[in-house]
Amino acid sequence: MARLTYTALCSLDGYIEDGGGGFGWAMPDRELHAFVNERERGTGTMLLGRRMYETLAVWETMPTEGEPAELADYKEIWLGADKVVYSRKLREPASGRTRIEAEFDPAAVRRMKEGADRNLSIGGPEIAAAAFASGLVDEIGLFFFPVVVGGGKRALPEGARLALELREERRFGSGVVYLGYTVANSVDGAR
Repeated sequence: MARLTYTALCSLDGYIEDGGGGFGWAMPDRELHAFVNERERGTGTMLLGRRMYETLAVWETMPTEGEPAELADYKEIWLGADKVVYSRKLREPASGRTRIEAEFDPAAVRRMKEGADRNLSIGGPEIAAAAFASGLVDEIGLFFFPVVVGGGKRALPEGARLALELREERRFGSGVVYLGYTVANSVDGAR
């Protein structure tokens, strides 16, 4: 069975956006981008909330000629992955290999995991919260940027109680720290 990974770039205090909706402090440098690319390369399907999709859809048409190799590499990863976008507002996708679903259906995601030959990723904290609540997330990867923003949109869902096993850690020259965890079960023992 394929694994579902939730990855987020966040502040040290655990926010993906500050109180004003900004996330300019979370721009990866070349070293970090190359590492993210290696993590995403094995992804066959990306499950995305609307806002995360709208942020990432620029990769569909972004010119990468003359840009650092890491950008062109990520564009290939984006173009090569299937995308499922959960949105009640979007009607048509702005990218190839993309379908829009109005509702997050845990049973459908479970079937995707069972039938996939490549791993899945989930992006966007609101849609990830639904996956966490359904026990679908197998791994968590958090990139902590050396900044405290004091509030905003949380990277992890409020009220989530999970037992995690650290599987990987890495420090980058920029001061970013990556922590990769396997979800063992909820703190209450259910999985």
